[in-house]
Amino acid sequence: MNNVFDVLQERGFIQQTTHEKEIRELLEKEKVTFYIGFDPTADSLHVGHFVTIMAMAHMQKAGHRPIALIGGGTAMIGDPTGKTDMRKMMTEETIQHNAECFKKQLSRFIDFSNDKAIMVNNADWLLKLNYISFLREIGVHFSVNKMLTYESYKTRMEKGLSFLEFNYTLMQSYDFLELYRRYNCKLQLGGNDQWSNILGGVELIRRIGHDDAFGMTFTLLTTSEGKKMGKTESGAIWLDPQKTSPYDFYQYWRNVADADVKKCLSLLTFLPMEEVNRLAALEGAEINKAKEILAYEVTKIVHGEEEAIKADTAAKALFKGGAEGGSIPTTEITKEELVKGMDILTLLQKTNLVPSRSEGRRLIQQGGIKVQNQKISDIDYLITEKDFENSSLMIQKGKKVFHRVQLI
Repeated sequence: MNNVFDVLQERGFIQQTTHEKEIRELLEKEKVTFYIGFDPTADSLHVGHFVTIMAMAHMQKAGHRPIALIGGGTAMIGDPTGKTDMRKMMTEETIQHNAECFKKQLSRFIDFSNDKAIMVNNADWLLKLNYISFLREIGVHFSVNKMLTYESYKTRMEKGLSFLEFNYTLMQSYDFLELYRRYNCKLQLGGNDQWSNILGGVELIRRIGHDDAFGMTFTLLTTSEGKKMGKTESGAIWLDPQKTSPYDFYQYWRNVADADVKKCLSLLTFLPMEEVNRLAALEGAEINKAKEILAYEVTKIVHGEEEAIKADTAAKALFKGGAEGGSIPTTEITKEELVKGMDILTLLQKTNLVPSRSEGRRLIQQGGIKVQNQKISDIDYLITEKDFENSSLMIQKGKKVFHRVQLI
């Protein structure tokens, strides 16, 4: 199986294509330049980006050339897809900082050496556009009536869709045309929520007179119940180890539902499908072995083998009741902070185990918090130096989330 289209299809990536037969033939015959866009709306990529990053890696392994398009220009407007409220405006400095962070992270997954992949920023052309020229060349090819049928716009119609956001599809479509002209880029890839935007670019290039532009979308990372993966009570699962520790990252995948194991192994690891199918077929307690392999493999790809081994060791040590495992998330506090004691809700927030005091109250009232293996039932419980053993205190949230507090 040499055609990457077949690889992506077997592993469950492909959701929609503009021209399936032609795309498959193109990937068979040529070394294709393709692109995926990333809007730098935060200073780190997150799990929601990871499916498209893995698809990009599969494509490069098959000899095709990725373009990672950083949306420095489009981020100044914001994609209305999936939003019910208008995105907050960001400064050029913030966007540039986030773009630099994305570049660094993507370089861990994609080989940019010797022109094997390129990274460009659409601010290079979008910020220089002449508005009248843009309307004459690009705007003439778009039907307002058709755009209003797009799901990304329909969801915003009740609250009001700004003209600013209405331009997003035109600008993303123009990106494809610009990349087609500059780099002979013939294929745009993205998550399935980008389908209407991708269609806009393909149709624009074809209306201008080129019939070799194509689009393909990938499945979104969702649970078997249809909920988006990559979210926890304390927020998103980030690829930046400073925002989500390798241990927490590992634990997230270790704790996925049984029904989601095969999908995650297929999309988020490079394990052969024979091995994926074997692991996914395990039943009962044996499925936990598949989850450990999933967690290890994904953590290894994102954070490296050393961090994956540390996270795996720490998780198994905690499961067996041990206290070792330097990869366990740790928060340091000073003795001065404990002079009058620290209430448990403050400590839970300080360790990022809960996003708010109200969430902390709920967890304690439901019996979901333990300190030094003792269940906490009092929301006003004060943590003092006496709670520490050898200057260390372990907090457990639920059955599987652990956090160490170190006294300094």
